[in-house]
Amino acid sequence: MSLWPNKYVIGLTGNIATGKSVVRKMLEHLGAYGIDADALSHRAMMKGGPGYKPVVSTFGKWILNPDGQIDRAKLGDLVFSNPEALASLEKIIHPYVGQAIDLLVKRANQKVIVIEAIKLLEGKIHNNCDAIWVAEACSKTQISRLIQRRKIGRKAARIRVSAQAPQDAKIQAADVVIRNDGTFEETWHQVVAAWEKTVSKKEAKPAPIKRTEIDTMTIHRAGPQEAENIAKFISHLSDGKRRMTPTDVMAAFGEKAFLLLKSGEVIAGILGWQVENLVARVDDVFIAAGVDLTKSIRAMMAEVESASRELQCEATLLFLPPRLAQNSDIWQQLGYTTRTVKNLNVRAWQEAAMESMPPGTVLYFKQLRKDRVLRPV
Repeated sequence: MSLWPNKYVIGLTGNIATGKSVVRKMLEHLGAYGIDADALSHRAMMKGGPGYKPVVSTFGKWILNPDGQIDRAKLGDLVFSNPEALASLEKIIHPYVGQAIDLLVKRANQKVIVIEAIKLLEGKIHNNCDAIWVAEACSKTQISRLIQRRKIGRKAARIRVSAQAPQDAKIQAADVVIRNDGTFEETWHQVVAAWEKTVSKKEAKPAPIKRTEIDTMTIHRAGPQEAENIAKFISHLSDGKRRMTPTDVMAAFGEKAFLLLKSGEVIAGILGWQVENLVARVDDVFIAAGVDLTKSIRAMMAEVESASRELQCEATLLFLPPRLAQNSDIWQQLGYTTRTVKNLNVRAWQEAAMESMPPGTVLYFKQLRKDRVLRPV
């Protein structure tokens, strides 16, 4: 019997840098609740996390940074070149990740769950999945992505790619294979087609376009079909400093969602945000001239916080341009305070800020829930 009898669970896997997270984000746009098991494993190893002391005891204090955090690059260099070390690390971390996944699935309101895990098939999680999806990409693409996104050398990238089992083994176990070497549009079409074919309508429907009225305007979550209008609006309001094409926006849909404030069919405001590792991050806020800033921000942030709480977020980080950040009274009324990365206190929140904070922006913070999924034991 499944651990989660009232859920339809998609297990999403694939080798390193095959674009699993993009596929997960696409499934989230279609209405699934996404869980990144690999991110949970990182959180389990953070200072104060349940796996921190066992990992340090096993591998030694040499893997620590000056601030006492585990240096994942050092640890990665060791375990990806030593199968026994990798097995030891997984033996420590996987039970904590399994506990966290179980808690998140049971809490989730969504009927469809997607669990992204690079070692999905090697562990026990896949036994409780209703379908296995695999993201596939050629080794050249994998190496290129590792170099560009993780800023590691070509030799290290090749070692990490070759350290994994051949992709064929995963593909043979798959119910759905997403070829992820091409454009965002090509991947999106594959994901939508597979969703419509394999996810029963009784179990899930595409995420509804929720419309909230504010005076004579409406707020709703955008779909990829609105990419062209989003690109034009952002390019216009940024005075050409941020020129965006529909292709750029389609690529952004692989990472984030957009809320649109509209007067009729005309866009009056855009807010872009993403939820990753139980932290919501708002990094795009554009409001047209003449629109009531207080009312529009209050209404749009209410939608973001509602969606973020439903996704079990612990905190919201706002990365605001100075012209919006100076309206501190608006943000304070909504419960946000200015912070630096250092005084966020929780390491997972600090990492979220360091990963996502655009240069020249001001950080505002709000805690959404006090209980945390991965607490020290």
